[in-house]
Amino acid sequence: MKILIATDKFKGSLSAIKVCNSLAKGLNQYDKNIYFSLKPMADGGDGSLDILKHYYSLNKQELIVNDPLFRKIKSSYYISKNKAFIELSLASGLALLNENEKNCMLTSTFGTGELIADSIKKGVEEINLFIGGSSTNDGGIGIASALGFKFFDSSEKLLLPIGKNLSKIERIDDSQSMLFKKKIRMNVICDVENPLYGKNGAAYVYAKQKGANSEEIKYLNNGLINLESKLLKHNYQKISHIKGSGAAGGVGGGSMALFNAKLISGINYFLDITKLEKTIQEFDLIITGEGRLDYQTEKGKVVMGLYKLAKRYDKPVILVCGDYIKNALNKYDFKKIFTVLEKANSIYDSIKNTDQYLTMIGFEIAKYLKKI
Repeated sequence: MKILIATDKFKGSLSAIKVCNSLAKGLNQYDKNIYFSLKPMADGGDGSLDILKHYYSLNKQELIVNDPLFRKIKSSYYISKNKAFIELSLASGLALLNENEKNCMLTSTFGTGELIADSIKKGVEEINLFIGGSSTNDGGIGIASALGFKFFDSSEKLLLPIGKNLSKIERIDDSQSMLFKKKIRMNVICDVENPLYGKNGAAYVYAKQKGANSEEIKYLNNGLINLESKLLKHNYQKISHIKGSGAAGGVGGGSMALFNAKLISGINYFLDITKLEKTIQEFDLIITGEGRLDYQTEKGKVVMGLYKLAKRYDKPVILVCGDYIKNALNKYDFKKIFTVLEKANSIYDSIKNTDQYLTMIGFEIAKYLKKI
């Protein structure tokens, strides 16, 4: 039997590459003659650049930028030929903040814009921006401000590009935009399908985990409504109805309107660059997984992308995860589901010893397959 292992990272525990290696180690412990191949995956979220580096030769660029709270930090991105590959989380990510610093009323994507600006100065013609893992709800105005855009209130006061100021925007000045002067192409790669605002939008679904309380969530949602209103007033395109426009606190939609960016499904992007559709046809069984599976999993995540592709070619799929909400997966016929938490003594133990438990699961998968 030929087995393809293609998983996402287990967030907070192991990278996708290490997850694949741990499962393979377990398979190999049971039977050294099992044939398997590893294809670590991503879907546009944080960790995407690690996967790109696994498949391509990229040149690292380092510089000092502003973090989500406008403090100076060292960050990086990558260049290959005339293309830049930038991960929003490395300058504007939630992981850059302590728990008591999380407040998407005050955070900004400005630092990500500084990474983009640096790449433009170095002559790139295409920017690939991966927007998962953000700490922000600024609709992309932080990025835009770093690229020369200016946002003014009704008194013509220049606004700081943070979430709480979205509702104050009255005028947008794009006359100094670096993107328009250089005619840069931008692809924005995201891992969710949420609209810009509303009950399934950026603020109501994600702002709580970024530090907003219930009143602030309403305020941020209204701010995103105002942002689109002012974008339309200034002859930018309507974005609120587009799937993924609410990704990264509205960066998905803001980038489409302000930068004429192309919004791309992260899993489709990685399926394409890894040529997984061709590869999957050569294997008998697929093992995929990620840290936690819930109702967002089917909205553009690695697991669902692999599952749908495998089913297209009638390949069985085994799912491995840290934990999952059972009802979220009822309609999908995974051959078998293995979870780390079932083996661990606690959540802490499952996170600390993920490698060990995934190796055990790999062993159990091999044993299970031997019986069927």
